[in-house]
Amino acid sequence: RMETDCNPMELPNNTGFEDDSDYRDFEGTDVKDMRLEAEAVVNDVLFAVNNMFVSKTLPCAEDVAYINVETRERNRYCLELTEAGLRVVAYDFDQTDDRLQTPYHETVYSLLDSLSPAYREVFGNALLQRLEALKKESQS
Repeated sequence: RMETDCNPMELPNNTGFEDDSDYRDFEGTDVKDMRLEAEAVVNDVLFAVNNMFVSKTLPCAEDVAYINVETRERNRYCLELTEAGLRVVAYDFDQTDDRLQTPYHETVYSLLDSLSPAYREVFGNALLQRLEALKKESQS
């Protein structure tokens, strides 16, 4: 069982939000906009799932955002992202089920690790490839 807070893939620093007027208000403030946080979460693990995107139908706010994810096993989930972490709020895209009492996960990695054996395998392989590349770099 892999518990990790590192991303094996190097991602570009430019997220493409710099010119988007919706996000300009947040520059230079300490407000943590959950939509931006959700986009970062998606970008971190998109390579290891079938599909993942921030919900456009459920409301995003400063303190909450919703992420739809389809695992490699073709299971669909709607995730809630808050300061408390991430948790499954429904077993389909763009849904919330108040009766669902699922635990919060501190990271998207641990949440997906618990939901998807195929995610765990893909993530582990990517991590190994990254380590191999670093090893080769240090030997040259």
